[in-house]
Amino acid sequence: MKQARFTRDRVSALSKPDLIDLVMKLAARNALLQTRFDELEKQNRQLQEQNASLVQRVSDLERRLGLNSSNSSKPPSSDGLAKPAARERRTRSLRGKSGRKSGGQHGHKGTTLKQVATPDALVHHYPHQCTRCSATLSPEAATGFAVRQVFGLAPPPPLFITEHRAHTCLCRACGTLVRADFPETVKAPAQYSDEIAALAAYLQTQHCIPEDRLARIFSDLYKIRIAPATLASLIAKKADKASSL
Repeated sequence: MKQARFTRDRVSALSKPDLIDLVMKLAARNALLQTRFDELEKQNRQLQEQNASLVQRVSDLERRLGLNSSNSSKPPSSDGLAKPAARERRTRSLRGKSGRKSGGQHGHKGTTLKQVATPDALVHHYPHQCTRCSATLSPEAATGFAVRQVFGLAPPPPLFITEHRAHTCLCRACGTLVRADFPETVKAPAQYSDEIAALAAYLQTQHCIPEDRLARIFSDLYKIRIAPATLASLIAKKADKASSL
């Protein structure tokens, strides 16, 4: 039987006992819907975790199938009949002789490291003792200073974790529970960001760094423990996304 639609006039016409009965029914219905929603959300989370595990396992198997002595630390004897084609020595340069001396050419405008007006940090150095009479010197006695600047790299930032919360709202008009959608790029309960995938893809494609060394780089620099198979999956997804553009 189809439930009658509640309007302001219809609700206003109800007696107090009827209103109490209506509120109790709605509360029971809301509790039942919330329980069902929690069960579905739990099942969805479990399926997402299983899917992520299977994707990582498939990527690991595909990566292992493609390993040989030319792209990994495996010895040539492990290649069997599927040996890669012989390549020229890597130390051989393909550039022909130009007849010029090595280094900067005559007339070439060089680039010199120059000081900046606003450095990020200041370190003050004061003399402690007079070189003539050995009297003690204090910073208040300073009359000027000379400047030298050292250009360095800032320490890598710690891992930045963003939590996305998809809230559920109860429609006051019809009692329907509506949950917000997660962003399209947020597909798992816990995942690495697109920036990490982009950095891994850049280091491998542009600098030919294998996954096991990439894992050590992320661990040493950013304190991120990423399995080589996970890096291979991130790089593959990044490649698929780039090819579809």
